[in-house]
Amino acid sequence: MGKYLNPGYDAFERIRRDVYIDKSGLITYMNSLIGKPKPLVCFSRPRRFGKTFAADMLCAYYDKSCDSRFLFEDLKVADSDGFEKHLNQYNVLSFDVTGFITESGERGADILAKLKKALLKELREAFPDCVSSEEESLADTLYSIVSKGNAKFVIVIDEWDALFREFKDDTELQKDYILLLRSLFKNKDVTAKVIAAAYMTGILPVKKYGTESAVSDFKEFTMESPAKLAEYVGFTEAEVKKLCEEYRMDFSEMRTWYDGYSFSKIRHVYSPNSVMNAIQNEEFRNYWTKTESFESLKKYISKNLDGLRDAVILMLGGQRVTIDTGTFQNDITSFSNKDDVLTLLIHLGYLAYNQAEGEVYIPNREVAEVFRSSVKGGKWAPVEYAIDQAERLLDATIRGDSEKIAESLELVHEECSSALTYNDENSLACAIYIAYYTAKNHYMMIRELPAGKGFADYAFIPRPDSDKPAMVIELKYDKDADTAIRQIHDNRYAGALKGYSSSLLLVGINYDKDARGAKRKKHSCVVERM
Repeated sequence: MGKYLNPGYDAFERIRRDVYIDKSGLITYMNSLIGKPKPLVCFSRPRRFGKTFAADMLCAYYDKSCDSRFLFEDLKVADSDGFEKHLNQYNVLSFDVTGFITESGERGADILAKLKKALLKELREAFPDCVSSEEESLADTLYSIVSKGNAKFVIVIDEWDALFREFKDDTELQKDYILLLRSLFKNKDVTAKVIAAAYMTGILPVKKYGTESAVSDFKEFTMESPAKLAEYVGFTEAEVKKLCEEYRMDFSEMRTWYDGYSFSKIRHVYSPNSVMNAIQNEEFRNYWTKTESFESLKKYISKNLDGLRDAVILMLGGQRVTIDTGTFQNDITSFSNKDDVLTLLIHLGYLAYNQAEGEVYIPNREVAEVFRSSVKGGKWAPVEYAIDQAERLLDATIRGDSEKIAESLELVHEECSSALTYNDENSLACAIYIAYYTAKNHYMMIRELPAGKGFADYAFIPRPDSDKPAMVIELKYDKDADTAIRQIHDNRYAGALKGYSSSLLLVGINYDKDARGAKRKKHSCVVERM
């Protein structure tokens, strides 16, 4: 058992000793590729989404230097056709690029040279009769080992893109690294005769040069399109429900905080690290720290690209934004337009992506708090001010202070007007969401809630630990606030909150774009207490 060659099962055994969600179906998929022309997989997703856990699981399963059956015989993979055939049958070559960078302390090209040296050293020591001391090619070394009757290799690379992220301006290092990968995975003799399967994890998809992938033979699964591997991106809703039942956690709160990633095959995907932290700490809060820092997010969303600020404001307002992900170059430096930045944020986990509609949005309360922390100072100052006033606006609403409500909404609508230039109820709804931004601490805010004879524009349902009254908000455009209140009554919207009838506010808000002489967009408000 070595550090890089056949690392054994210790890492996965530690994972099994903790709270564990069975993701062994990924092994079944990898087994299905063995013996096929291209058994190569790159599965990219954000930090905190279980990439290293998956890599450790694959190493433990395939490693021929150990007997790891006891770690898998109670998992789903044990019922699959290829379980026995491939269990502990291969030499495993595994390395974590981020970990190696940290440990080596090297910079630039020296990192790659030192990595190759470390891998070759272990291979020579394990197969002294197969590898000469002069051999410096990793691909030729693996070929020599297998050609002399040894088992094929499964190669597992964790954080494969770390060199692109850590040394984003060192193009020579990046090119040398790509050449190394190509020598392994685009070399017909090596790939077909030496490699049983390869699995790479990372945050970014495989790097593009021009219009082509750097290592084109890999099957790619990403946060844009995880396809058949969608259930392995994070925790599914069924898995989280089971955890909440087992550990007596409030599932609705778990969903509000950590759900929101959605794919065509799996509609609800949760951030695994955050769910586990909430269970272990018995507390729902923002665990999105010490990964991509708040300052990094602020750096990306502050880039001077046309329409980027407006797109972020719309998403802060609960809206979805249409983007084109096709121009993204799979790195963190080549931004030609706002869509490239937004696509990067998909891969970093800050935005969720609806592939069918081509739309991005802020997925959940946890990430919304990260955005709030990042929207500070500079050109974001007006938006920051509007959000900071939200608690006062909520207090004014509960007191029934119609004038204060109207005044606050006019301020928010004006400060965010660059993104809300169209005059309609959708614009007003976006402004409302930003104006009541911190109300999420006390409420589940639901837009277009089915109620009575239609849909209530906004329903504010108090959280279990909140003492705030429930609220129904109806929006009007170029009418009046009394009309909004009448619609709540006539369409019986309040019936959807009948459990809160002893403490329920009806709020009617109107925006009059044609109010002559008004310095700001003119708003009016009526509050009625049931």
